[in-house]
Amino acid sequence: MRFKKLAALSFAIISIFAFNTAVFAAAKTPAKDSNSPTAKTVAKDSAAFKAVEQRWTRDITVRDKEGNQETSYFIITATYYSAEYIEAYVQEQAQKNLWTQAETEDYKYKFLGALQLDKMIPILIKIENYGPSMYLGPFDNVAKLRIGNNVYKAADYDKRFNFKLQGELEGLIFFPRFDSKTGKDLLKGIKTISLEMPSFISPIARGDIKLMWTITGDDPMSLYKGKTADKLEQDRLLLRLEKLKKDKADQDAKAKTVDDEMSTIQKRLDDLSKKQ
Repeated sequence: MRFKKLAALSFAIISIFAFNTAVFAAAKTPAKDSNSPTAKTVAKDSAAFKAVEQRWTRDITVRDKEGNQETSYFIITATYYSAEYIEAYVQEQAQKNLWTQAETEDYKYKFLGALQLDKMIPILIKIENYGPSMYLGPFDNVAKLRIGNNVYKAADYDKRFNFKLQGELEGLIFFPRFDSKTGKDLLKGIKTISLEMPSFISPIARGDIKLMWTITGDDPMSLYKGKTADKLEQDRLLLRLEKLKKDKADQDAKAKTVDDEMSTIQKRLDDLSKKQ
C-alpha cells in the first residue's frame, strides 16, 4: 500500500515538474537578448543536454503497410534515466532558470525522490498513435524489461496506459532494481537492457517492439552526494525508524499476549494446587 502511494506521488511530481519549471522561469528569468553571453551559454548548454538526451532515448516508428502510411502509424519513444541523463537534465533546468546552487540541490532531491532511483529502474515512455486504437492494459503484462537472460515485469507504472489509446500519451514505468529474493542489484555487470512489447499492441505492428540501451558504466549512485544525498539518506533513515517502531510495537503486543496467557495458566495451576 505504501509503495502504491509513493508511486502515485512520483507520477504526480514528475507530471508537474514541467509546469512548475515554466512558472519559475517566467517569474525569475528576465527577457534576454538572443545575442547576449547568457543567452548563448543557455543555447550551448541546451545543445549539450539534447546530445545527452539523444544518447539515452530510443524510438521506433511503425507504419501501416496495408493502409495510408502517411496517416496510419505509431511511434514509441523511451528514455532510460541514466545518471548522465539525470545530471544533465537537472543542470540544464538550473541553467535555463538561473537557479542558485541551493535551488538546484532542492530540485535534484525532489527529482531523485520521484524517480525512486535507489530502488527502481525508471523509464519514460511516450506513445504517439495515429493508427488503429491500441489496447495496452494491463500494461505490466505488455511492457517488459529484459536484463541479461531474464525478463522482468513492471513494479508500477502510469495507469493511463491501461486504457484505449489514440493520440499521444507519456508516462513513467518502474522496474525493480534489486532481486526480490536475494537483494542483488539486477544491473550489476550488465552491458545491455531492452524494453520489449509484443506485436499485439497494434494491428499494424509487424513484429515485437524492442528498444535497447548499452548501460556499461552507468552508476545511479553517483548522483547521491552532497546535500541531496544527506536529505535522501535522512528520508530513508526516517522510514527505517518508522518501520522499526512498528515492528517493536507488534513484538510488544505479542509479548503481552504471551505474558497474559502465562499469567492465566499460572493462576489456574495455583488454584488447582490449593485443592489438593
